[in-house]
Amino acid sequence: MSEEFDFERIKNKAIEQLKAGKPLLGKDGAFAPLLEIILNAALEGEMDAHLSEDERMSGNRRNGKMQKQVQTSMGEVTVSTPRDRNSSFDPQFIKKRETILAEGVADRIIGLYALGNSTREISDWMEENLGNRVSAETISSITDRVLPEIKAWRSRSLDYIYPIVWMDAIHYKVMDERGCAITRAIYNVLAIDKDGRKDLLGMYISKNEGANFWLNVLTDLQNRGVHDILIACVDGLKGFPDAIQSVFPDTIVQLCIVHQIRNSIKYVGSKHQKEFLKDLKRVYGAVSKDAAETELLDLDQKWGEKY
Repeated sequence: MSEEFDFERIKNKAIEQLKAGKPLLGKDGAFAPLLEIILNAALEGEMDAHLSEDERMSGNRRNGKMQKQVQTSMGEVTVSTPRDRNSSFDPQFIKKRETILAEGVADRIIGLYALGNSTREISDWMEENLGNRVSAETISSITDRVLPEIKAWRSRSLDYIYPIVWMDAIHYKVMDERGCAITRAIYNVLAIDKDGRKDLLGMYISKNEGANFWLNVLTDLQNRGVHDILIACVDGLKGFPDAIQSVFPDTIVQLCIVHQIRNSIKYVGSKHQKEFLKDLKRVYGAVSKDAAETELLDLDQKWGEKY
């Protein structure tokens, strides 16, 4: 591409793409050529600054250029990095071996990876949107950036006490290293701190949900600084309350109302469930224990003979 700045050509292309409803950024976007000119001009400027009078006196000179494709948020561009005879030029604007310029591109790759896309699927996206495939090694090196941050987050110190903590596992289908779909349990620990703010204390991965693994989770919370939990809200998993009491003996264990409702509704016929749930809500929505007991007696009088 000529390094002469052809503003009219870029402007006309941008107008045509706007009229056609096409994006100006990404593959074949009108702004990519403009960015390419700016980047190459910047590299030339860096080389001019590098070849100072002292460098020239030592015999150092320009020694051609080396082209490479660089991914940016505006699309793929071709940059021509100047070279010098002494190989002492170290460009900072686009560093040696750098093929991803914009952090926005790296962030998108990390986002796609977090959603469960394979390196091949991410490469397909890069080719479709930016015009060139990116190797699996490059994608892995980008996604590996977040690993230290994840490790630091998982091991961070926690508060001394939490008024309320919810603990539950969510099951997901994920792809293993063989490309097969398998089920994994994500143990989630969500808390309300003493200032009333929500805080995700941790996420733990296991093959399935069990009280023994929850014991490991609770021990990890204790090792990270938690000395007491006032109320732990959990489902009806067998052995879970005992695991909580073994680590936090003063904690009140409250069974999750949603799980209790689900367990109750299993014994009610489908044609009666809607009406039954309406009556049941008066029990768990009561303003006091006495009112709840009264509503429970009414519920039993209406439904007890049938269920």
